[in-house]
Amino acid sequence: MPACESENARCPLGVLRQRRWNPYVVGALIGMLSWITFLTMHKALGASTTLPKLAAAATSIVAPDYVEANAYYGRYLNPDKGKVLFDWQFFLVVGLVLGAFVSAKLAGDHFKETVPALWEKRFGPSRPLRFAAAFLGGVIMLFGARMAGGCTSGHGISGGLQFAASSWLFFISMFAAGVVATFALFGLKGRSYVDA
Repeated sequence: MPACESENARCPLGVLRQRRWNPYVVGALIGMLSWITFLTMHKALGASTTLPKLAAAATSIVAPDYVEANAYYGRYLNPDKGKVLFDWQFFLVVGLVLGAFVSAKLAGDHFKETVPALWEKRFGPSRPLRFAAAFLGGVIMLFGARMAGGCTSGHGISGGLQFAASSWLFFISMFAAGVVATFALFGLKGRSYVDA
């Protein structure tokens, strides 16, 4: 499926074939999804809690007694208290992954670039190094999300639109840490690597 030649080109699926969407439109749509979630399920959008639930479910296969006695896992996976693995949030996370894949395919992305140009200019073309760094970054982000009691969707979107002080503190801290990490990784000359 070829992608649209330009953002103004007419395509059978129109906006779904664009590589980048208007961030204001996407933000408004996420806000409306949050309203619907609050109205219909009385829950806030979030994603990172699914991973401790998956860890608890996987661990319970080989060590069910450990999971039952573990206070941390009990907070996330306890059928007696209505906390189950396959809840709405689990399917939200599955939908995010599938939606991202479908969106990329509709936009004509063939997933050929595994080492971004900016990374390659700074650290070289090694795919294992890039994948290891991406995995480590994901682990750090997940650890931080669980320590903060929420991720960018839980704190940044759901908590932010409710004006929760902890969520705004999380969001500001996350962006500040992102700026520091970017300068640490790519240096002051990093912006010269980016094509305008």
